[in-house]
Amino acid sequence: MAVKTTPEYIDLLNEAVEREMQVSIQYLLQHGKMEKLIRKTLPENILLDKTTYEAIGKFLREIGIQEMKHAASIMERIYYLGGEATTKAKKPVVGGSLSEFAKLGVKAEEEALTLYRRIIDEARKAGDYETHELFEKIYGEEEGHFFKFQEYAHMQDESQEETLKPSPWRKVFTEDYFALLNKAVASEIMAIIQYTNQHEKAAFLPLRVKETPLEVVTEKNKTKAVSDLLKGVFMQEMEHLEKISERIYLLEGEAAVLPDPLPKVGDSADDFLRLDHAAENDAILLYRRIIDEAMKQGDTLTRRMFEDIVIQEEEHYWKFDDFIR
Repeated sequence: MAVKTTPEYIDLLNEAVEREMQVSIQYLLQHGKMEKLIRKTLPENILLDKTTYEAIGKFLREIGIQEMKHAASIMERIYYLGGEATTKAKKPVVGGSLSEFAKLGVKAEEEALTLYRRIIDEARKAGDYETHELFEKIYGEEEGHFFKFQEYAHMQDESQEETLKPSPWRKVFTEDYFALLNKAVASEIMAIIQYTNQHEKAAFLPLRVKETPLEVVTEKNKTKAVSDLLKGVFMQEMEHLEKISERIYLLEGEAAVLPDPLPKVGDSADDFLRLDHAAENDAILLYRRIIDEAMKQGDTLTRRMFEDIVIQEEEHYWKFDDFIR
């Protein structure tokens, strides 16, 4: 082992993973809520090519993706150190206005900076120079997020009089309908965490060993091949999460914030394929059910959105199916 670690040290790194997944989901859901908030009117917005919401929404999406990349990098390091990366995420808090998004962001980033200073110090004491360097880089990016959120924390939000009243047609959607749509949100969050973790678990020594001449020449084994496959898949799942949450907010609902079912990682490339194949199967069945219900409700846009998503989920299903023994 290049660095001698303790269970407490791995737990500390997993705290960072939990935090990164939490804020990634939080910022992506806040970005999804922008389509609802953008309907609020600011006097100057009619004169601009883009609104306040679009400017801040772009920032939220960018850092939401960056936070998931942070989580992936930390997971990879945990596996290189012989540990097991967590699949748990702390509960995100979304909020309902631009200033609230910013204040929540300031709080989340401040907590991250405090934790990462501790990790940097512990990594230095352990002689774990790679982890030390990784968290110094992440620290700098999180500090940038912190300063940016500070700029928006005292923004004046729109008054109630400036808020468009809900359209009568949106009042027809029941709690049961939103609960069904939220099963899709929770399913997408589960898939994002599961696929990200599996992608990084390729760094775990038993999974990166090369045993055959072909593996040596190609510098790839089955685990690496599956890991490469997962990268493209979980990026699409992040797009699905944004689209579905955005639609729920536009319909005056609230999006789910935690995965359901809980992510399952597995111990081998064959486990990854089997678990992911089952996850895609469950998603397809759920989304077909949503399509049927949306058709009954006359919710054409939601139906079309899920028809497009189902096509992509079926592509994922068959990709995994190709390699299952």
